[in-house]
Amino acid sequence: MTATRIVRGGIVQMDNSNTANEIRPWKTKMIESRGDYREETFLEEYIGGPLYAIQPQMPRLPVPSIQDTLDRFLPTALPLARTTQEAENLKEACLKFPEQAQALQERLVARRNEFKDSSWLQLWWNQMGYLQVRDPVVVNVSYFFSFVDDPTIHATPLSTPNVQRGAAILFATAEFRKLVVTGQLPPERVGKKKTPICATAYKYLFNACRIPCLEQDVYRIYDPSRFTHSIVARKGHFFSIELVHPQTGNPLPVSQLEDQLRECIAMADSLPFSRKKLGLLTSQNRDDCARARQALLKAGGVTMEEALEKLESGAILLNLDDEAPVSRQECGELFWTGGLKSGENRWFDKSIQIMVTNNGKAGLIAEHSMMDGMPVINFANYMTSVTYGKAKRKSIQQKEKIVAIPNPTVHDIFGRALAACDPTLLEGLESKAWKAFQKLITDHVLHVQSFQGYGSTFIKQSGFPPDAFIQVGMQLATYRLFGEQVGTYEATQVRSFLHGRTEVTRGVSLESEAFVKRMSLRPKRDEGDPSVRQEKIALLRKATTAHAKYTSLAAKAQGVDRHLMGLSLLAEDGESLPDLYSDELYVRSKRWRSSTSNLSHPRFNLWGYGEVVPDGVGLAYAILPDSCVFNITALKVTAYTDKLAELLEEALLEMKELVAGSSSSTRSKL
Repeated sequence: MTATRIVRGGIVQMDNSNTANEIRPWKTKMIESRGDYREETFLEEYIGGPLYAIQPQMPRLPVPSIQDTLDRFLPTALPLARTTQEAENLKEACLKFPEQAQALQERLVARRNEFKDSSWLQLWWNQMGYLQVRDPVVVNVSYFFSFVDDPTIHATPLSTPNVQRGAAILFATAEFRKLVVTGQLPPERVGKKKTPICATAYKYLFNACRIPCLEQDVYRIYDPSRFTHSIVARKGHFFSIELVHPQTGNPLPVSQLEDQLRECIAMADSLPFSRKKLGLLTSQNRDDCARARQALLKAGGVTMEEALEKLESGAILLNLDDEAPVSRQECGELFWTGGLKSGENRWFDKSIQIMVTNNGKAGLIAEHSMMDGMPVINFANYMTSVTYGKAKRKSIQQKEKIVAIPNPTVHDIFGRALAACDPTLLEGLESKAWKAFQKLITDHVLHVQSFQGYGSTFIKQSGFPPDAFIQVGMQLATYRLFGEQVGTYEATQVRSFLHGRTEVTRGVSLESEAFVKRMSLRPKRDEGDPSVRQEKIALLRKATTAHAKYTSLAAKAQGVDRHLMGLSLLAEDGESLPDLYSDELYVRSKRWRSSTSNLSHPRFNLWGYGEVVPDGVGLAYAILPDSCVFNITALKVTAYTDKLAELLEEALLEMKELVAGSSSSTRSKL
């Protein structure tokens, strides 16, 4: 049976008679996205399967009422007032807002009705929040994970740790990729009610790449039945290898993947050091990236076009870094940006890059434009569950399924293309990119704080929700760092709605203000007085309760920031925005000097991202049963990272000392 679906850009014929595990060929080898999820929805129907089955029934992102938004907003901004007059001005602006924003609200409701098969926010968010942003994606957009070691890896005369870890990762990637591209991956569900969440982002996970263009980038996703290769980088050179069997889409045997990785290493080692390396071109300002790409295509012609397509269409990019980090700190610095040595061993536009070092350490960096963290976490969870030993056993035990191909070819992607280009042009492009990258890297600093005082076990036993408890601890630490509370962002996913992405959980509240001010800019150590202890514990409980409540509302798309943003974008030419948008305190409240996010996973050692504003910090964290790990980033000139690390430990130990005296009575109630 064949169905016809009309989509933007033409008519696509769709054959619906597929078997569950078949990777169906697309009618075109590539689809180019300009940031509108609606334009690629037909692919979900074409692929089918459990992954996308619930999509047509997903609820759509709501538009909150103006009054609800104001009621939630005001308590998050008032603590940031530096004068009484600022607070009064904000209250006055909020009083005027319902009348001033009424027409904007009506337009936003109309826009929601217009986006009947999508979210009213997604096109704005994808384009204005990502594809139109001209900052380099490295540091500013992408995020990284660092994984625990694979205990089954052991160096042998024939196989090194990087080859073993890399082959295992490729094997697991191929398995997970097939589940995704056939739609057979079980859909994600969250919470006690097992609420389904939107799966649209999975289309941009594999065989995908951001493409730099002047003013606004695009995203390309390639037919996974046609493009069955993966990319491998070593010493700044890029190679393509065979990843899956072209007929079945199943992974190649681990031994065949290892052979190809060894060949990549040997080929990279044999290339002259003077050969130009193009990876750093993707680390620049986006318009500079676009101009560099245009220059390469003009100079290299069809040969360069084919080389770029080969790289961009690969399933993933595996970077075999010629380094051997040991500590969390070293891994964080390497996996975040590549650093001054291995930054050239990246293609920052690729949707997914996996890094593997000489000693078998592994990490991941993801380009953020069209997908948020949860699909990537789902992939990484699967990938890290498949050890080298497990992948080898599967290769042996499933011989009827895991089949080698004859004479797989490792291809030097840019070999011919570079030869076709003017060396002077290449030298100029590489030199410009290197100077910009060197400044970007040396301007930034990353600090890992591994807090061993306690983790989620103690927090739960003390009667507090772990994330809210740590968030309040971070409020206290940043209050002491900056000398005042500052705009604090915690990412909360809203993928329980069709094409939903994130909402802001605001970390500042009247309750957190009361707690941090009572704790003071320096520890008072007065908890020995029972009345003081009980007062502080009560304030802490109110602060954590308020944070948990806001998080719950944000997850239901009842935060304030996306709504206020949407209203502001609907002002017509010559029309004044409501007074609130120019209010000094309002602007301060959404300037995220502390950008936070929690990702806690037993096989993730670390994760992180860059700061949002020049005088701010990026604060990624994980809450493990008996410890917490913080990844702090900032511009080096601020000197914030080391200070905040110390203040975090101080605040969290102070909070432990505060609640420990009452924990026994609390535990008896749980």
